[in-house]
Amino acid sequence: MKQNLHDKEFESKRALWPFIKQIFGYSFKYKKWFTLLSVSVIIVAVADAVFPLIWLHFIDNLITPLVTSYQAEGLSSIRDDDLNGLLGFGGIYLGWSIIQIVGIGFFVYYARKIQEYVIYDLRKEMFNKLQRLSFSYYDKSAIGWLISRITSDTGRVTELISWGFISLVWGVFMIIFCFSAMAFYNWKLMMIVLVSIPFLLFISVKIRLLILRYARRARKVHSEMIANFNEHVHGIEVNKVTAQEDRASKAFGLFTDDLRGASFRAAYYSALFSPLVIIIGSIAAAMVIYFGGHQTLAENGITIGMLAAFISYATMIYDPILDIARFYAMAQNSLSAGERIFSLIQEDVEIVDPDGAPDYGEIEGKIGFENLDFHYVEGQPILTDLNLRINAGESIALVGPTGEGKTTIASVIARFYQPTGGAVKIDDVDYRERTLHSFRSQLGVILQTPHVFSGTLIENIRYGNFEATEAEIKAVLASIGADELIPRLHEQIGEEGGTLSLGEKQLISFARVILKDPKILIMDEATSSVDTLAEMKIQRGIEQLVKGRTSIIIAHRLSTIRNCDRILVIRKGQILEQGSHQELLDERGFYYQLYTRQSRKRRVRKVH
Repeated sequence: MKQNLHDKEFESKRALWPFIKQIFGYSFKYKKWFTLLSVSVIIVAVADAVFPLIWLHFIDNLITPLVTSYQAEGLSSIRDDDLNGLLGFGGIYLGWSIIQIVGIGFFVYYARKIQEYVIYDLRKEMFNKLQRLSFSYYDKSAIGWLISRITSDTGRVTELISWGFISLVWGVFMIIFCFSAMAFYNWKLMMIVLVSIPFLLFISVKIRLLILRYARRARKVHSEMIANFNEHVHGIEVNKVTAQEDRASKAFGLFTDDLRGASFRAAYYSALFSPLVIIIGSIAAAMVIYFGGHQTLAENGITIGMLAAFISYATMIYDPILDIARFYAMAQNSLSAGERIFSLIQEDVEIVDPDGAPDYGEIEGKIGFENLDFHYVEGQPILTDLNLRINAGESIALVGPTGEGKTTIASVIARFYQPTGGAVKIDDVDYRERTLHSFRSQLGVILQTPHVFSGTLIENIRYGNFEATEAEIKAVLASIGADELIPRLHEQIGEEGGTLSLGEKQLISFARVILKDPKILIMDEATSSVDTLAEMKIQRGIEQLVKGRTSIIIAHRLSTIRNCDRILVIRKGQILEQGSHQELLDERGFYYQLYTRQSRKRRVRKVH
């Protein structure tokens, strides 16, 4: 079976700066923490850069004079005054180390805190956007992609503004201070180190595109793998009853193989940078040792302490360069994840309220289609020039073969999708000229496939009206013949209602709508998942539910819609026939054929 689980491919050579500016904008919201993080990192960078100078003064101002003096005087034991000098430098070294440790503690704390808050902000923003996005977005997006964006992608991106930011700031200030110190003491030796920097920049430019290419590929395949995993976990029963476990495992293995290859290549090129930097750094350090050694041995050359300091700087200067390179590689990897996050956050919401749109007041429930056109895919029309008038309080049944537009009509009425041509009018007003919330708050929909949330049964029913009392909920359940659910109101029903039957889930969706008391009711194959006995029990509740409100009922079992005011037979997005149940039977047209065919099938089943 061919799977359509391919996530969006990002291929543009997008500059890092716009992305970095965008993601760091989230951390700038916490200015106090961000400032303390920056200051603590700078303190640690300065502390690290000062250690070679401590060694310089320790060697030149204490060790070298003492060694010369002891050799000249032939002393073999240490004088007490000299011990005080050693203790003094030891105290300076310890005190500087404590400053460094405190700085590290602060930046670890604030980096973690900022990361967690930004993760919270991103996930909240993405979830809120998902609540506002139209159904058309979900039609083209696998659930696994969205799970990947809100979980692993957010973690990868926020690492950049915490640990990545630490690497960048520490690296920049270390380089500035180290080169400043080297230039102050001996600019010639400093130039030896400085000449190596252009080579590192050249390597960075060459490798960065390779890292980005495979990081993007890895994120894309990761999203597709999650989508595949989600699909087959939910479809585990189908895999088992069709004996397709091995095929499913093989298909999942293809995703993991692809992910492993792309992730390995991204990691390989990221890791390749460090050895190259070390090689270049080692060459520069060797040259410092050679030329610095010459200057130390020459008359009026540099001191031993200065040579030791320069060797330290020549070797340690590449640690901050590696950290900046690490930030750069992390930014490249985060860019691929960030593209996915911000593509979701910036996704256009198809159905939005016009500026200054007023709310609907209490609606009567009149519905009108005026020259309505609709398509899901351009060039493949579902509804064409459809005209329909439904009076307030009228019950309308939509019948016809599968795929002829019945559910599409209901979805357009519910404003899950908007017309691509013409208009839908509620109480003679185009519903696009009123706020979506004020319309949906007076709309009740019972879907063919009911959904319940984890929690208790009563919590699920209260989705229809959070102000409903327990007594009201019990009365509603009794009215639809769901008396067996009343003692279980406070029972935990598990994820996706694992302890409930499909019919019980549908009864919950009925109860929600009754509690909401909508002006317009849509039922899309609402009893298809309920057995015949249960259907008979809730038929009385349905009859009560449709009274006094405009009702659009899509039903496969034609026996359930005989009492509707009007029945519309839908063929190829058009109204083929319409009338009452008896009027359509008398016409002996398409509806008559559907009804008599179903009646024969029921009689045959009863006989057997």
